[in-house]
Amino acid sequence: MVPFLGPLDRFPPVGMAQDEIGGLLAVGGGLQPDRLLDAYRRGIFPWGTVDGHPLWYSPDPRMVLFPEEFRLTRSLRKTLRAGKFTVRFDTNFAGVMDACASTPRAGQDGTWITPEMKEAYVRLHELGWAHSVETYAGDVLVGGLYGLAIGRMFYGESMFSHRTDASKVAFAHLVRYLVSNQLGMIDCQMYTDHLASLGGREIPRDAFLTRLTALTANPTSRGPWSVAQPEPAW
Repeated sequence: MVPFLGPLDRFPPVGMAQDEIGGLLAVGGGLQPDRLLDAYRRGIFPWGTVDGHPLWYSPDPRMVLFPEEFRLTRSLRKTLRAGKFTVRFDTNFAGVMDACASTPRAGQDGTWITPEMKEAYVRLHELGWAHSVETYAGDVLVGGLYGLAIGRMFYGESMFSHRTDASKVAFAHLVRYLVSNQLGMIDCQMYTDHLASLGGREIPRDAFLTRLTALTANPTSRGPWSVAQPEPAW
């Protein structure tokens, strides 16, 4: 039985997650900033809603990417050096969320990014916790990603691409920012071939939680992020 959380109920231990259904841990409890931040610190994330109630997950194994293991392929390096895209941080967070929600994905019917989810993460962005990385062709948003940072931990939520390599360019810039600012791990949540191609890999939930606890114990630098100017060469 998956527990239903009231407004004041705490999350159950992550060991109670139903691994046979993707790591589902609990339902309900709302999407207030304090609830979301508490969830991420515990290795829990929301993924969709049922009748407006968030579904909370903590899968085992956990897909992560260590920034130093990012796989910068020759073709992606060539794209970055060509400079055909412009990358910005934190200038169009809501636009990135809308694009992630509306971009069709193979094997998925609809989106888990509901209006309630968008409202919650835009609020986290306004509070300085959530961030977007945006890829532009001219003035047109063609790719990007969003997530949030706590301490030295980055939690990736979703990405989209409307041009070849547009999301990969955003991810490469994210990784370079994380390395420069000594953030030590990206939570990618669940396995995809796309993330694996970038250097992501699965680790046991216990190992993930051990690293998570250490990384989130560091002070959090909140507020907008920016691309380094001038940018170093790739």
